[in-house]
Parts: sequence; C-alpha cells; structure tokens
Amino acid sequence: MAAKKTVSFHELGLFNTREMFSRAVDGGFAVPAFNFNNMEQMQAILQACVECRSPVILQVSRGARQYANQTLLRYMAQGAVEYAKEISKDGKGIPIALNLDHGDSYELCVSCIETGFSNVMIDGSSLPYEKNIELTRRVVEYAHQHDVTVEGELGVLAGVEDDVSAEASHYTRPEDVEDFVRRTGVDSLAISIGTSHGAFKFKPGQKPQLRLDILHEIERRIPRFPIVMHGSSSVPQEHVATINRYGGKLEDAIGVPEEQIREAVRSAVCKVNIDSDGRLAMTATIRQYFAEHPSHYDPRQYLGPAREALKRLYMHKCSDKVLNSTGQSWL
Repeated sequence: MAAKKTVSFHELGLFNTREMFSRAVDGGFAVPAFNFNNMEQMQAILQACVECRSPVILQVSRGARQYANQTLLRYMAQGAVEYAKEISKDGKGIPIALNLDHGDSYELCVSCIETGFSNVMIDGSSLPYEKNIELTRRVVEYAHQHDVTVEGELGVLAGVEDDVSAEASHYTRPEDVEDFVRRTGVDSLAISIGTSHGAFKFKPGQKPQLRLDILHEIERRIPRFPIVMHGSSSVPQEHVATINRYGGKLEDAIGVPEEQIREAVRSAVCKVNIDSDGRLAMTATIRQYFAEHPSHYDPRQYLGPAREALKRLYMHKCSDKVLNSTGQSWL
C-alpha cells in the first residue's frame, strides 16, 4: 500500500488565520467561524460570505469529520475555494480557512494538518493547567512546521454540543493568560466569559450576561492578541418558536444577546464560533416545510429552503449588527 501523501492547505487555496486575525484586530471586526456537516450548510456559508465580502472560517468538529469522512472533507474544502471564486462577481473569491473545532488529541490535530486543515484548535481546557500547556505546545510545535495556526483554550464552557460536554463553566483566569500564551506559542486563545455550547445557554429567568470585565482584563494583559469566543449562538427566538409550533420541544432555549457579542468584537475578540443558530434555522425551516407540504419527499425540496434560511442568518451575522465582517475581504 502506498504511503499517504500529506496535503498542505496551501495546495487547496486556503488561508491560515494569521492575516485574518491581524486584520480583524486592526479593523474592529471578528471573522465568522461557522460549523458545517453537509453540502447545503457549506453552500449557505459561502453564498452569504461571498455576497457580504467577508472572510470566513469553515469549522469541522471531530464528530463532523467522522460523519462526513476526512477524504470527502478535503475535497469539499478545495471545492469551497473554487465555488467561492465561481460565485464572486470578480472571480477572486474570499479568504477561507478550514479549522478543526475542539480537537481533543495531538493525533487528531496531526491528522487534520496532514489532510489540508489550515488551523487547528487543541482543547486541553479540561486538563490540569500544566498538562494543558504541555499538550498545546506539542501541537503548536508540529503545526508551525506546516505553517498551520493553532488555537488553544483556557477556561471551560458549559453545555453540550457535538463532542463537547461540560456541566459547569469555569471562567478564564486573566492572571494565567500571559504565561499560557508565552509557553505554548499559540496563535489565538479561546476564553470562557459566560458563553456556553448548545441552545440552552442560560437558565429560565436568568439574565444572559457575558463577563466582559474578564475580557477587558485579558486584553489589557495580552494586548492585540487574538481572542476567540466559543458557544456564541444567539438562539433566535423566531426559529425556536417555529420549531415548537411544528412539533418540536425546545422550551427555555436561550442564547447570547447579539449586542453583547458586538461589544466583545469591539474589544479583542476576532473569531466568533456559531453553530447552534444554523442548526435551529435549518430545523425550523424543514419542520415548517414538512407540515405545509406533507406529500413532498424529494430532499431538494426541503433542503433548498433550509439553505436559503441559513444564508440569511449568516449574512446577518456578518453585518455591522454583530460581527462587522462585511466588506473585510482583501482579495
């Protein structure tokens, strides 16, 4: 059997996050990081970001990689670059990165790097502090040999989404960030300031509130360093209501207010992860479609409208009301 060839993200036409984040810090915007699992989600992301002229980070979790298959993902990423050029008015496309979201091992990060990922996140936040540093530094040393950028994490986000699960949040300690960044060599840092994974981010009656004071202190300690917010879906209540109206059961689904996300973006946050909002928009559209068209069974009939709903959602996220990434493509 022939040895497997390592594929560089440069061959696929992708970008790492270094220039993306440098421009985001200077420009007061955040690069959207949208998770995808299938073709329709990827199409919606690219259609929205090309129309908005926004750079974008396509995110794949370990579970999504298993679901879609690593070989297919490699060619989907390459296809994404060409598709973006095809639908661009000037034919230039937009800057696209492919990121491993919440990598949980050195081996998984290496595998992703060898199959064309341009950024990997190594999540050692559940480990003791020194073990987190050790694992993160090891990934960084390998990734940087291939010009791949690395995101680390300090602090623990609560909630359940895909392979990520934690019962309680542990806020990032600002006093740790300088030491962590220096000793690991990471290119960006995910922090915990009150966001959480999934559609149930806050308890009923609890006022959604991010700890922006922690963010500002971190920014003071590591100025201009790229900060990442995970679990940042706002859980649009119109989608929740539609899901519930057509047979769903999502009582008390609450997300992060978009005005708080916008405030974080004005600070040091230059990458915002959004997954659950896309799932809600897609599910709401499909549930309504099935209820209104009980005789239809062609997947294109219901996935098409779901793709359009996703596109509208992603364009809103890129606007100056949230991430302010519209018009920030430099291609």
